[in-house]
Amino acid sequence: MSTATIDPGVQRTMRQLAVAAFASALSMRLCDPMLPLLAQEFGRSVTEMAGVVTAFAIAYGLFSLVHGPIADRRGKLQVIAWATLIAALGSIACLAASGPTLLIVFRFLTGAVCAAIIPIALAWIGDSVDFSIRQQTLARFAAATTGGLIAGQVIGGLFADTLGWRAAFLVPTAMFLPAGLMIRRAARRSGVVSPVGRGRGFLGGYVDLFRNPWARFLNLAAGFEGAFAFGTLAFIPSYLHQRFEVPLWQAGLIVAAYGVGGLLFAWRARHLLGALGTLRMPIGGGLLLGAGFIGTALAPNWMLVGLACMAAGFGFNLLHNTLQTQATQAHPSARGTAIAGFALSLFVGQSIGVSASALLIERIGYPAGFALLGALLAVLGIVVSRALAARRE
Repeated sequence: MSTATIDPGVQRTMRQLAVAAFASALSMRLCDPMLPLLAQEFGRSVTEMAGVVTAFAIAYGLFSLVHGPIADRRGKLQVIAWATLIAALGSIACLAASGPTLLIVFRFLTGAVCAAIIPIALAWIGDSVDFSIRQQTLARFAAATTGGLIAGQVIGGLFADTLGWRAAFLVPTAMFLPAGLMIRRAARRSGVVSPVGRGRGFLGGYVDLFRNPWARFLNLAAGFEGAFAFGTLAFIPSYLHQRFEVPLWQAGLIVAAYGVGGLLFAWRARHLLGALGTLRMPIGGGLLLGAGFIGTALAPNWMLVGLACMAAGFGFNLLHNTLQTQATQAHPSARGTAIAGFALSLFVGQSIGVSASALLIERIGYPAGFALLGALLAVLGIVVSRALAARRE
């Protein structure tokens, strides 16, 4: 058992980073349940107003590549602090948007700065926490992200039905602003600016990263993980609506059990790591993901689908936590760049996976498609475990 501990100052900063990460994840999903109300208010179709969701996602994916090298050169906490404060301004701008175009533009800008918060926080944890306890630390930190994703769906729908969609943006603002100020103070106290990347140019860190075979493998695994897992998850609400005739809002709540599975993992992460070890974590994760998605395909009612989604969410975090922890150590001299590349791989995998899964499901149907993708995730877990074992030899 490791005797490594976390410095109290690092723990305080991690709590502030967790608040910023929660608000960032909340912002990502805040507009999902608002789309019908936004369409009605602005006289547009739901499809047209979907830009408030996709603009945030596109900006998040693109700008994660920008923030990583900047954080390695200028200091991770400094970049996170400014991004968090600008995200507060972006949320206020969304609240005040006078039309759909401005709202989409402000959502794009908010997504662009939010892209710095979670990935760079993970890199800062990699710099600040000993590797022997980093995996369980990252698991606890991930609970903030998972909780934010769930809260975004709930808060967006709640405010849309009560105080109005504009008031919903006050919630992330009230979290971003104090967190950003406290992180800014922590950055000033640390006074540490990483010298990594000076003289290498903006792309130099990425060139070094992709010359690293282990980093290439981790990014490829993250891409497949995103493609298979989120390519399945995206279509479960439609399957529930079609197969069991549940309303779409209820289908969304059922699939939210996936996030609950992630919170359960974060709660038990320390014990799981001790019981399973690094090599069995990805195998267990892949098998649980596979079983969850296959169970979704075979479930005779929507309640069992909810349990299957919870199992899949637990399994995803077993697998993803392993990959994420390894990514923080794949390129220690430029962790910001390394985590940015890892995050982009996951994002691109999700994007490709949703499109490819749509074609697959159209050809073979929901149950067979879910079962096939679940089986591929089980295989991925085994491949990751074997790669980790080979690296230890």
